[in-house]
Amino acid sequence: MRAALLQLTSSDDPAANLVTVRAMLREAAGQGAGFVLTPEVSNCVSMDRARQTAVLRPEAEDAFIAGCREEAAALGIWLLLGSVAVKSDPPEPRFANRSLLIAPDGGIVARYDKMHMFDVQVCETETYRESAGFAPGDRAVLAQTPFGAVGLTVCYDLRFAYLYRALAQAGAVVLTVPSAFSPGTGPDHWQPLLQARAIETGCYVLAPAQTGSHAAQAGRTRRTYGHSMAIDPWGRVLLDAGTEPGVFCLDLDPGAVTEARRRLPSLTHDRVVRGLA
Repeated sequence: MRAALLQLTSSDDPAANLVTVRAMLREAAGQGAGFVLTPEVSNCVSMDRARQTAVLRPEAEDAFIAGCREEAAALGIWLLLGSVAVKSDPPEPRFANRSLLIAPDGGIVARYDKMHMFDVQVCETETYRESAGFAPGDRAVLAQTPFGAVGLTVCYDLRFAYLYRALAQAGAVVLTVPSAFSPGTGPDHWQPLLQARAIETGCYVLAPAQTGSHAAQAGRTRRTYGHSMAIDPWGRVLLDAGTEPGVFCLDLDPGAVTEARRRLPSLTHDRVVRGLA
């Protein structure tokens, strides 16, 4: 399976972002990719709740999602919309940060709402309260595809190893980590965490990322770290996209998962912790 990670610098204009993503999907398919992944909040990067309220839509009414489904069907590819920001179903007033797996016929085969909210103060000038605007999901999601089971996660989930172990023990061979990672933590945490999740699970880890300075019609501009990455099941870095937007392809070998788990079968070695001495 040839996969492609799209590294984006999405703005707070979903219509403009759709034009960019559709062109990149065509480029990825032209390079032979059958599985294409986009980053977190591909449709809208915004720090302004009023702007989000004005431009975001429920999933069924979202033109960005509809356009991507149409493009996936036209190209005959599997597409992970790493995440899209959408309005939740009533009575939930907050948005959902939702990852969507789209089949080659354009149908949505899996939905995952980000479980762990990024409520942190990275430094004096960089504070996030994701839970103020987004409702957390409450279940892990594993999707079946012709190239193996895919475990869906989003960005800050990366710091919670139990989620990835549960997905791997349920059968995942690929773990997806679409992100809009903070430049304050990225240089120190991004690659080591991705490698740890791959090593712990014996899975491929595919992590398409937002990058650079994101244009905003309202509110303050956000910056993201970039460095979309792919890690093999032994923990080796197969791809580091750097900081420029683009389409980055690589080939996946399902046999690598089997071999890594044969050599290091740690997924079968769990012990029950019954207390602390």
